Amino acid sequence: MEWISGVLHDLLLWIESLGYFGILIGLMLEVIPSEIVLGFGGYLVSKGDISYIGAVIFGTIGAVGQNWILYAIGRFGGRPIVEKYGKYIKIKPKHVDLAESWFNKYGSGIVFTARFVPVMRQVISIPAGMAKMPFWLFTGLTAAASLPWSLLFVYLGMKLGDQWETIDEVAGKYVQPAILIALALLIVYVIFKIMRSRGKSV
Repeated sequence: MEWISGVLHDLLLWIESLGYFGILIGLMLEVIPSEIVLGFGGYLVSKGDISYIGAVIFGTIGAVGQNWILYAIGRFGGRPIVEKYGKYIKIKPKHVDLAESWFNKYGSGIVFTARFVPVMRQVISIPAGMAKMPFWLFTGLTAAASLPWSLLFVYLGMKLGDQWETIDEVAGKYVQPAILIALALLIVYVIFKIMRSRGKSV
């Protein structure tokens, strides 16, 4: 991948030097997209530097940790913090507006399904915090959605080995079905919510 040079190359070397904790910190900070960090983690697995299970576990913990930070921003800082500092973490107010409307419309379950939708998979944590969603429910749903993401990209990176840099090209055929499944789950969840609310009103 030609764009892996300079600062990015140095960051990947830093992740490699820290092993599991490099993956964890890389995902928590997400200076590099999570797909790249996990794919590189898979490459390290193929080299025998770390184990597949370890990379998946630390990848999942890192993803949850990142969303804890975003949840805390929503819960303790709210919209003013997003509007003032959101650009530094690549989050725009319009993204938060959309995520908040999803959360208000569909409830806590959207925290799981939104994890499979680009951009929304991070941003949804902010309105969850603003709504003071129960922390452990938030954590459980986030972990449940982050685990398959880690399983997939570490696996692809491991199988690609020295060619892990082509992971974007290979991952598409797996990510698109995942998004469709997430949308199907969202539809089922919405139908369940509608039926439940009608049952209560009877």
